[in-house]
Amino acid sequence: MRIILKSPRDLEAMRVAGRVAHRCIKRVREQAQAGLTTADIDRLMYETFKGAGGESLSKWYPTYKRGKGFPGETCVSVNDEVVHGIPGPRVLHDGDIVTADCAIRLGGYCIDTAYTVLIGSVRPEVVRMCDVSQEALALAIREIRPGLKWSFIAGKMQHLVESSGYSCVRDFVGHGIGKSMHEDPKVPNVVTDEFKRKQDFILTPGMTLAVEPMVIMGGHEVVTLTDGWTIVTKDHTPACHYEHTIAVTATGCEVLTDGR
Repeated sequence: MRIILKSPRDLEAMRVAGRVAHRCIKRVREQAQAGLTTADIDRLMYETFKGAGGESLSKWYPTYKRGKGFPGETCVSVNDEVVHGIPGPRVLHDGDIVTADCAIRLGGYCIDTAYTVLIGSVRPEVVRMCDVSQEALALAIREIRPGLKWSFIAGKMQHLVESSGYSCVRDFVGHGIGKSMHEDPKVPNVVTDEFKRKQDFILTPGMTLAVEPMVIMGGHEVVTLTDGWTIVTKDHTPACHYEHTIAVTATGCEVLTDGR
């Protein structure tokens, strides 16, 4: 692994980008409602970051060549869609959950954040799943501090989710982030023997991590739809996804996408 530690100047630039990404998510949380399409959700975020001078990290990923790669400015995933949902004509209905995932570059730095929004009257068991996923992210933020191995925190997140009766997605993980969207290290939400042997890392001041628990009501298996991008739960149970970009500091951590 080649983990790039960030300077105070780097972190301040990332926080500036994080404020814009936070505004994107805030706008979706305020305006998402039944009757809007996933393209409308995409537009709300695009207008916000574009107006601030930002650019999408999702559009045409991974090639960044027009006509190839991911076609949306952001990822918008509904119900059993875990991640990488393509914005389009799909209409949101009362009882749906929709994840807005906003990855942007601003001032040469990348930032990544996501939030699952409840549309209207959502079933209590789905609300609880979303609450648990947010609790897992909050747990990570409380626990992150220099000197700890990531597996210690991932294990706590996994225990919280699974003891609550849900599953953590294993095929997709968080990641380092900085001048590139995907940097080392990989940041899983579960602990495996292989991760502990080969990819575990010690939290160090200057690390910047996109931590993103993805929680499924049923089993942890996922599949890719024929569009080549959208990841859905294999058992078609609902899923949610919350994400912050977080900087490790000398005394703990700072959330760079909380709007401060």
